[in-house]
Amino acid sequence: MMNNSGHDIFFTKMQAAGNDFVVIDNRSKTYTKDQLIALAPDICDRRFGVGSDGILALFPSERKEVDYTMFYRNPDGSDAGMCGNGARCMALFAQSLGFADKHTFNVHDNIYEAHILAEDTVSVAFPMEASVEELTLDDEQLYAIHTGTQHLVLPVEKQELEEEKTLVQQGRHLRYHKHFAPKGTNVNFIYGAHDTALHLQTYERGVEDLTLACGTGAIASALVWHHLQNNTSTAGKYSVDTKGGTLNVHFAFDVNNKTYRNIKLEGPAHFVFKGSYLQ
Repeated sequence: MMNNSGHDIFFTKMQAAGNDFVVIDNRSKTYTKDQLIALAPDICDRRFGVGSDGILALFPSERKEVDYTMFYRNPDGSDAGMCGNGARCMALFAQSLGFADKHTFNVHDNIYEAHILAEDTVSVAFPMEASVEELTLDDEQLYAIHTGTQHLVLPVEKQELEEEKTLVQQGRHLRYHKHFAPKGTNVNFIYGAHDTALHLQTYERGVEDLTLACGTGAIASALVWHHLQNNTSTAGKYSVDTKGGTLNVHFAFDVNNKTYRNIKLEGPAHFVFKGSYLQ
């Protein structure tokens, strides 16, 4: 167990639409990335640790053009790539440390812009283009899309969203499907409520279970729902209803090359409590 500071680990617990995180202020570089990776399984454990869907740490900027660097790991210590709800929590956390309401940060090589819209509402702009890939696996029509991390989207009937044991089994099967080896994929089950609104359940890689919300999954699901309707609107705002709350996905659509850009994820973020993890 790490403890190179001679002190217990001080953290803030946060949640965004029920997606919860252990957040650490690491501006002083008290902890290395390897130490945080090693810590993740213990501190994220819901029985023996604090309990969360992942660990977030705010590092000093690793790039001159951003305000800080966001470090994120799944509960098993694996790299999720990007975490949309985690990013919104991180932005609100950064504001509480004195960063501006509108600021930038990087995750790996990608630069994101965050905007604190209200006390508990945060928007994050994603610097990417995304496109929907149609594929057939095991005789089933599926939709793959990369929204900062890999996602698979499956349309289902409304009642199927409540059959969580089945969703976990199906999600786990597809998450480990050889088509996505070796990294695997996140799996999203969606039901379209109407043209610009949908319901979502996400099986998250690294958590290895359904979570109350997934930000990058909400983006993936909204874009796939737009795609499934053969929608040619060049701009959209979709409402994604998860077990933990409602997320809004904004995007622009290029009809000619079928790509999505100017993508923003907006929704609630909250502080839950502060504490120290005892060594």
